[in-house]
Amino acid sequence: MFIYIYKLLFILFFALIGYTYPPFQNTSQMQGAVIGGGFALALCLIALKVKKTELRYIWSAFVGLLSGFLIGWIMFHLFNLIAISFSAYIFFKSLFLFGLPITGLFIGINKPNIFSPLNIKEFFRGSSAFTDSFLLDTSAIIDGRIVSISNSGFLEGEMIITQFVLAELQLIADSNDPIKKVRGKRGLNVIDQLKKNKNISLTILNKNVSGIKEVDQKIILMAKDQNFKVITNDINLSKIAKLQDVKVLNVNELAFALKPIVHPGEHLNIQISKAGKEKRQGIAYLDDGTMVIVDDAKTDIGKQMEIEVTSVLQSTSGKMIFGKKV
Repeated sequence: MFIYIYKLLFILFFALIGYTYPPFQNTSQMQGAVIGGGFALALCLIALKVKKTELRYIWSAFVGLLSGFLIGWIMFHLFNLIAISFSAYIFFKSLFLFGLPITGLFIGINKPNIFSPLNIKEFFRGSSAFTDSFLLDTSAIIDGRIVSISNSGFLEGEMIITQFVLAELQLIADSNDPIKKVRGKRGLNVIDQLKKNKNISLTILNKNVSGIKEVDQKIILMAKDQNFKVITNDINLSKIAKLQDVKVLNVNELAFALKPIVHPGEHLNIQISKAGKEKRQGIAYLDDGTMVIVDDAKTDIGKQMEIEVTSVLQSTSGKMIFGKKV
């Protein structure tokens, strides 16, 4: 609420400056007020174009204010070289030395990710774009593969874990169910590993979504409001998020996309691990978990053998490879 009051005062101040010191020659005081207020309104609209978020980093507002001041100071001295009237001099001096710094302050408050340490580091390293912010859900944290993905360097940016996700993990870790207890502790251990990863910036976001009890719905609403991307391996969360135009990175979909492509006629070296459902079939598994069904291999359990791929079945539950002994 207060930010809107400040912006209104900001517009009125520049309207007053324009009224007292019209920026252009042969401009009336009323026209100067309209021009001054218009300039301030345009700067406010630029700030509003940036997606709003809470003030997570106090220093982000300071960096925005400082950046705006430096840009305004440079522009003012360049403009000062041009011969203009005294009233225009006062007007543009106020615009460059006050208007732009306040605009930088608004941007710093509304979008602190722009001035996050990671983005500033990337700027000095020559990166041309700001990094993304990823909101981790409980399933992706417990799953643990996000650590390997981050270590590989394929995913760089700001990882965000909310307090309500941490609370859910803590609840799971304190459960009387031994299986849930192990899953919860694994999730907390994954967070500790992410904190030690120098390739990413991990942020614990102390913000809740009022009026909503379900953690998944909170994640979706927060991601949509803050323009975050969601990382999960929950297929239902993925579907609901996509319906609400929230960008989702599903760990399971990534793992499925990285499975090796096998074509009929290729040879594979596999080990038969168990008997199949049909007569004389043997079952083997590739390193990525893909099931391989081999004809006439029921009696070869435990043996390493070379097979020829005869067909590949792709389904919603995964991929199955059929083959025969060479």
